[in-house]
Amino acid sequence: MFKQLQQQIHASQTGKVDYVLRNGYVADVISRQWVQADIGITAGKIVAVDTTNSLTAEQQEDMTGKYIIPGLIDGHIHIESSVVTPSQFSRVLVPHGVTTAITDPHEIANVSGAEGIQFMLADAEQATMDIFVMLPSSVPGTALENAGAILQAADLQSFIDHPRVLGLAEVMDYPAVLSGDQAMLEKIELATARNLVVDGHGAGLNHLQIRGYRTAGIHTDHECVTAEEALDRVWQGMYVLIREGSAAKNLKDVLPAVTPANAHRFAFCTDDKHLDELMAEGSINHAVQLAIDEGMEPLLAIQLATWNAAQCYRLYTRGAIAPGFVADLLVLEEPTVMKPQAVYKDGVKVAEHGKMLTKQTSTITPSAAITHSVRLPQVDAAQLNIALPRSTRAHVIEIIPNQIMTKKRIMDVPTENGMFKASVEHDLLKLAIVERHHLRHHVQAAIVHGFGLQRGAVATTIAHDSHNALVLGTNDEDMLVALRELEAMQGGFVLVDNGVVIGKMALPIAGLMTDVDAQEACKQLHDLHEALHILHPTLDFHLFLTLSFIALPVIPALKITDTGLFDVEAFCHIPIAVD
Repeated sequence: MFKQLQQQIHASQTGKVDYVLRNGYVADVISRQWVQADIGITAGKIVAVDTTNSLTAEQQEDMTGKYIIPGLIDGHIHIESSVVTPSQFSRVLVPHGVTTAITDPHEIANVSGAEGIQFMLADAEQATMDIFVMLPSSVPGTALENAGAILQAADLQSFIDHPRVLGLAEVMDYPAVLSGDQAMLEKIELATARNLVVDGHGAGLNHLQIRGYRTAGIHTDHECVTAEEALDRVWQGMYVLIREGSAAKNLKDVLPAVTPANAHRFAFCTDDKHLDELMAEGSINHAVQLAIDEGMEPLLAIQLATWNAAQCYRLYTRGAIAPGFVADLLVLEEPTVMKPQAVYKDGVKVAEHGKMLTKQTSTITPSAAITHSVRLPQVDAAQLNIALPRSTRAHVIEIIPNQIMTKKRIMDVPTENGMFKASVEHDLLKLAIVERHHLRHHVQAAIVHGFGLQRGAVATTIAHDSHNALVLGTNDEDMLVALRELEAMQGGFVLVDNGVVIGKMALPIAGLMTDVDAQEACKQLHDLHEALHILHPTLDFHLFLTLSFIALPVIPALKITDTGLFDVEAFCHIPIAVD
């Protein structure tokens, strides 16, 4: 490292560099201007941005008429939601210009604890992009459900000084923060004592709650769904990560909050996005494009995706094209079209015209504990019953398609012999969650409206954030078949119709990720969605993604956990029956 630095300093002074990108329009994202210049690169770093044509190199490339911007940075993503491993995730996103991602591995941590975090860190070493990690703060997400692990500050201690660790991931249990819970504050202190970042999760929090959140040292929030929420957080000193994922698409609603005066406190993030969408449109490049299409000045949108994100996470050698910065670069034909012609990582061209130029490196083999994580009890039909003995009125979870929030409804529902009976006609289906980590024999059922399933059942082990087994169905028999198949293949997605499995995708890595490459995984997902139309012929939203968030008890309004029906706004369990 010392020798490389000597080489870089020498090259910066003599103008004799390893590689030159010559005569392009270079994005100065710090001052927000385009400068026609040469970029000199030595040993993976930018050593000169030169307007005097004085750089010399044995290797050069003519960039005349091209626009060069820094590599894009995703401020917050759960890679597990892409269903591929970090190294495969990298191969999907680098051709789209995303060269750095900051991930929270709390999905796998909720299943496999510290061993899951270690797997993600190890596999990230095989990635072309730089993948940094925020240590999960909420395993489990709340004390009101059962996950596969419990991580306290002492469990995170061994990771905190890892070079890829940037801080503490989204603090979801806001009541613990605001009540001064010692265990939670110890995790926050673990990061802040080292001047690392603490991410927030302020879904639905009001001004006073955000004040307490910020006082605790929480630095960011990616849960804003309105411009007003975003402005309040910026006013109170936070960074706002504008989210555009698969289920949560908040960019257009939040973007009006961004002004020239406060833009430096905004960046972009994905949070959760499905593999097919990542492959088709990318992630942060897509957010930049949407912002430009919505009227944001292009260099400002690029600044949010590069310089701002780097400053937020204290990545002080990324996010700009200037001496001393990592040579992560995108070459564009037009400054308003985020479709990279070429992508450079550490000064090496790694992708061109949407294709990776480098070969797949070796992958990390997860342990048996990670690949055998689905342990279900023998569930029978009686455990799926929902008793309504005195009234047909019930609390119902109403989904919002492609959103992570739900609505709390009180509805008259069909019954038979004092039990809820699913009705396709009224779009009132049965939902059940089964604890799958420690054979606690927890089975909870609920009533859901809005999925529109016409027949059969669907099941998955992706159920944020504790990732217990989740099954949705029009009848108990198909639901039970789906659960049995889910355990047999150690997690994933299952579709059942009339007792027959008509579609499935195995996710043996913690029940969350596949062990096949991204291309094969995308094909399997396509086949799965095709089969899903047998059960729901008019389906026009991401059913599995919407379903996966129905168990997350920190996002309003009504959710189901393995301990019962949960009213997020009241922050307590409630009965299904309304007397």
